[in-house]
Formats: sequence, structure tokens, C-alpha cells
Amino acid sequence: MIEFKIIHEDKKTKARAGVLKTPHGVIETPIFMPVGTRATVKAMSPDELKEIGAQIILSNAYHLYLRPGHDIIREAGGIHSFINWDRAVLTDSGGFQIFSMSEMRKVTDEGVEFRSIVDGSVHFFTPEKVIEIEEAIGADIIMVLDELTGYPVDKKRAEIAVVRTAQWAKRCKKAHQTNQALFGIVQGSTYKDLRKQSAELTVEIDFPGYAIGGLSVGEPHEEMLEVLNYTVPLLPKDKPRYVMGLGDPTSLIESVAIGVDMFDCVLPTRVARNGLAITSIGKVNIRNSKYAIDFSRLDPNHDCYTCKNYTRAYLRHLVKAGEILGARLLTWHNLSYLIETMKEARKAILEDRYAEFMARYQSKHEKEFGTV
Repeated sequence: MIEFKIIHEDKKTKARAGVLKTPHGVIETPIFMPVGTRATVKAMSPDELKEIGAQIILSNAYHLYLRPGHDIIREAGGIHSFINWDRAVLTDSGGFQIFSMSEMRKVTDEGVEFRSIVDGSVHFFTPEKVIEIEEAIGADIIMVLDELTGYPVDKKRAEIAVVRTAQWAKRCKKAHQTNQALFGIVQGSTYKDLRKQSAELTVEIDFPGYAIGGLSVGEPHEEMLEVLNYTVPLLPKDKPRYVMGLGDPTSLIESVAIGVDMFDCVLPTRVARNGLAITSIGKVNIRNSKYAIDFSRLDPNHDCYTCKNYTRAYLRHLVKAGEILGARLLTWHNLSYLIETMKEARKAILEDRYAEFMARYQSKHEKEFGTV
């Protein structure tokens, strides 16, 4: 199981610094978790992830079920042994992936029927089946099966998803047999009363941690923050709070101020493969022609391996030439930057200066984000 303890709460905001103890190491929160959907963080080795300070990574039960298969991972000794990673792992149940295949799935109260993205074969996920898969994979933290709705969504449809998610959560907990920490998930789209209903239903089941799902699916930034402002206080203060799928740095900083502890997102690795760097001075699209003879470092305020050793001109050359090293170096930087940002946020919390830290961050990025 896990143990979670709040070390300090900022005096001017709701930001908190915590310690999350898992069977595979201690995690200092707030934390950004790199996503390794198919049991690998794209373009990064486990040793490189450790070098940039990753304390926990996320993988996906849906994808691992399809390939290589959860039974193979069990035979390998579990995911930690399979991928040679001795730090913590969290597995998502696959709710988001199933949601994204709207034309290939059918949802009922019993579960979800879907077609494999690998070979088109038909499969059926129940809450019990998902727990079986996640227990075989063996992550430290596992997620219940939930029903995610998009944005915008009809309120009646969102309400059905809230009730169904709570019912599935109960079934997941009943089926759960291991000492892995099973987290519940709060849904409800952008409807305040539905978020309240979902939070109350989920907290009543009693989980060691809680996630807020159904965000970063197209809703405006301010609406997302509004949802967090009225949802986070509904969750227990003494347990970790996790917002799923959130990865842009400004949103992370603002969400920490509301009291969120954990984040994950494919954004830093995905945009890196497209030539985009997330930096302290905004987004840098390294494909732009103005970087062809720019021999400065990628981010003047960051000291990761990429920034210390390579120029913007060289990175642009790699990306334009389609060289694998370009994706690797930008991925290294993006993940390092977000992990370091969370470390700086934690330090600001411990020193009771988080409000000032956030204000400077917001001011800087309002002025410069996207202009580089």
C-alpha cells in the first residue's frame, strides 16, 4: 500500500508539499509523472528518467493488455521487472483510451465492449477484468475503470457517467485483492452539482487516493480551473489528489495552488516529437527558420543535458532531418523542465512563498508564452 503525509501547507494558497511512500520508493509532491503508455516513456531509457529526477512513471493497462498482454508481464515478475524500473509506477485503467475510440466501443452498465486498435478483435472490459489486468501488471498505484465524457456534453449524459463511474468504482474495490493502492476517479464534466455528486459517491467508497478525471478534453482553461476550485476541496485533505491528463506548465502551477498533488500528461513527449520545446520563456518551435543560425542554448534558464550541450541550430537541424536524436533531446528537455518546475513549486510551498512564485510564473508566461 501507500502512505501519504502532508509536510507543509502554504500560508497564502491551498498548495501543499507532501510525501507519498510506495513499495518502490518515496515520492515528493507535488509531482509530475512522465507517461510511458506502452511500458516505455518514448525516447527515454529508465536510467535517463532517473537522471532527470522522475520518481514515478505512468503506464496504461488498456495498451498493455492488448500488447504484450498482462499475463506476459505477470510472468516477467511484474512491470518493474519487465521494464527494469525500480521506482514507482501508476497504471491508468484505460478509460480515456476507450473514450477516445467512440466509433469502436459500446458502453453499458456491465462494462465496455471495444475493438482492438492492434488487430480489430473484439474485447470486453468490466471493472473486475480491469482490476485483474492491473493486478497482473503490478503497479504501485492502480486506477478504477471510469466512464469519461467529452466537452461539451449534455448534462443528462454526464450524470449517467457519474453514476456509472461510481458503480464501477464499487465493483473495482470489491474485486481488488492485492496491496496495490487503488485510486477512485471523480467525473462530472463542468457541472458543479455533478462534480459534487461524483466526489461524494467516490469518497464514500473510501480509497487511499483520488483522481479528478474528465478535464483537458477541450474545455476552456478558465473553466477547467473553476472545476478544480470547487472539486478539490470536496476530496479528503489527508489523501493524495491527482488531476489526470494535465501537462502544460501554467496549468500545473495554478492547480498546485488549489491543492492538487499529482499530474500526468503525454504533452511533453508528444510535442517534443513534433519539434516543440516547453521552456521558461515560452514555447519554442525549433522548426522555425529563425533558429537555423541560432547558436544559443535552448532554454537560457535551464540546465538539463540538452540545454547544456546543444544549440537551437543543431536541434533544428536534427528535427528537420528527421533524426531520432532530435526527438530524444527535446523529450529529455521537456520532461526535465516539468519535473524541475514541480521541484521549484515544492520549494516555494515549503518556504511559504507560493503565491509570489505563481504570480511571477503567470506574469512571465502571459507576456512571453508562445512568442519565442
